[in-house]
Amino acid sequence: METVKFEELNLTPQIMRAIKEIGFEEATPIQSQAIPAVLSGSDVIGQAQTGTGKTASFGIPLLMKVDPHNKKTQAIVISPTRELAIQSAEEIRKFAKYMHGVKVLCVYGGQDIGRQIKSLKGGAQIIIGTPGRIMDHLRRHTIKCECVDTIVLDEADEMLNMGFREDIETILEYIPNEDHQTVLFSATMPKPILDITRKYQKKDVKHIKITKKELTVPNIEQYYYDVRRHDKIDVLTRLLEYYSPKLSVVFCNTKRMVDELASELTSRGYLAEALHGDMKQQQRDRVMKNFRNGKTEILIATDVAARGIDVDDIEAVFNFDIPQDDEYYVHRIGRTGRAGRCGRAFSFVKGKEVYKLKDIMRYCKTKIYAQPIPSRDDVASIKAEKVLEEIGNIIENENLRDMIELIEQQVNTSDYTAMDIAAAFLKQSISGIELSKEDRDMDSAFDEDTGAEEGMVRLFINIGKKQKIKPGDILGAVAGEAKIPGKVVGAIDMYDNYTFVEVPKDYGKDVLRAMKNVKIKGKSVNVEPANRR
Repeated sequence: METVKFEELNLTPQIMRAIKEIGFEEATPIQSQAIPAVLSGSDVIGQAQTGTGKTASFGIPLLMKVDPHNKKTQAIVISPTRELAIQSAEEIRKFAKYMHGVKVLCVYGGQDIGRQIKSLKGGAQIIIGTPGRIMDHLRRHTIKCECVDTIVLDEADEMLNMGFREDIETILEYIPNEDHQTVLFSATMPKPILDITRKYQKKDVKHIKITKKELTVPNIEQYYYDVRRHDKIDVLTRLLEYYSPKLSVVFCNTKRMVDELASELTSRGYLAEALHGDMKQQQRDRVMKNFRNGKTEILIATDVAARGIDVDDIEAVFNFDIPQDDEYYVHRIGRTGRAGRCGRAFSFVKGKEVYKLKDIMRYCKTKIYAQPIPSRDDVASIKAEKVLEEIGNIIENENLRDMIELIEQQVNTSDYTAMDIAAAFLKQSISGIELSKEDRDMDSAFDEDTGAEEGMVRLFINIGKKQKIKPGDILGAVAGEAKIPGKVVGAIDMYDNYTFVEVPKDYGKDVLRAMKNVKIKGKSVNVEPANRR
């Protein structure tokens, strides 16, 4: 893959500051070619698959060209769906964070048009929206085009498949400036797209085509886990304990996340180090040397920094963040499964990221299987199996005469049996992994019928109406302390001196742990599973 740093693209200090804050190190192939092309003022055709970072390819040049002192519309981006329009607007706003006076507005069907009209009257230099709603505003003259010098058709082939050709042509006819720039992005180039390019783009069109290599991923078992963002670190450590990889690489999309994760894992006792582009070469060489000789067992890296990793013993790769380019996924997981070995790759996804994972599967022509997160019992069990397997190898291959004599001596001088001593050694080996009594008690309590809705657990809190507590206080405490969305909290039943609250079973233990030693309106509370109904 061609490597171009954002610093090489001559971007403004404000945009570079935003890019550095986001943590991106280099442009994707489409970005590295399209940003200069769009900045040149030429009409552009960008042909690239979904998942290549197209939004920044046109969003950054639009921000570079925009005049913050002119409140009139200067660029229009047409997207096939409201979801893509919202996503593009959010991304461009991130790049515009330090550009004062620049407004990016998203308009689409299903949203109150009155509110959109009010926002448009305030002025917006960049408008992103769906064809129908943009056309509606053009007819109402609530979007005025006298200052529009760039129009972008994003995922043009998708818009044509959805029957928007007439709408697109109507919108293009509204642009009065004959010298305006037309930028078109499309994964494919069917005849209707070529017709539009011939009719509405000038002769000196810059055609950028990013062809993805056919990359395969043999010998690698690939799994994904549905993980909430604030649970990612806990799930990562659970998987590290369960699979016990000799060496592993964890990929994050930003340098900031790499540093945070390395710090957190180190504080939990793991031999982990960070690797990213802000580090001096001497530091990077030291980190890689430690990783190769096993002093560091977990390497947390960005895509750019990981280019030089060539270590055969990597047994697992973790995608802590889903990569921004499908091709990066293949390069990431290709770090494992080398020299004929079998490797494992694990990806953490949440919500709409599952669709991104499906794009990756189509591109790689591979299957990534959903996996349940191992429980503490699972981890303890697999840990015990591995210890017993190692013990079996020692019994087969080592001289244990001296050890047997020590055990016999202990058995003869104490009340312990040889079985007691073996069990104690096994417990010591898996210490900290087995399910605690507290966890077992919670599981048992949550299995009782307490009258909670299906999938929920009912908790008892020893505070109620007489203490001048309101349902909102309970909701705020539970959601805030346990860091869970307020909308997932169920029924809150308040009585004079106590309250029952329902939370999803998956969150039950988190809430109980988080609510220890908590005060609500200055009053100490006790939270426990509700008694059986």
